[in-house]
Amino acid sequence: QVQLAESGGGLVQAGDSLRLSCAASGYTFSNYAMGWFRQAPGKERENVATISYSSVRISYADSVKGRFTISRDNANNALYLQMNSLKPEDTAVYYCAARFYLLGDSTDSADYQYWGQGTQVIVSS
Repeated sequence: QVQLAESGGGLVQAGDSLRLSCAASGYTFSNYAMGWFRQAPGKERENVATISYSSVRISYADSVKGRFTISRDNANNALYLQMNSLKPEDTAVYYCAARFYLLGDSTDSADYQYWGQGTQVIVSS
């Protein structure tokens, strides 16, 4: 049974940092590209960052470039998102998602096969 479990969200002040984690199980983690997505109230889910199965290719949304860092640990089936200099507009539910590597890279949420339940991030001003 495939499971993706996010953790690390919380309530922080603008300028603070958070590190999100995603624990994967039930599938071969190293065969999947991974992505972080977020969804704010009343808005569509958007891609935040993606990382290829081997960590060679990484992409970020323009809104988080220079502030967020995506990484993965294939030995421990884990995905991370280091978020620095947080802003109130980063407030959202953050999801990790998996996409089979042979399908190529994508920032479209519709292209991802597996999803976690999400973790809430609230950034106060």
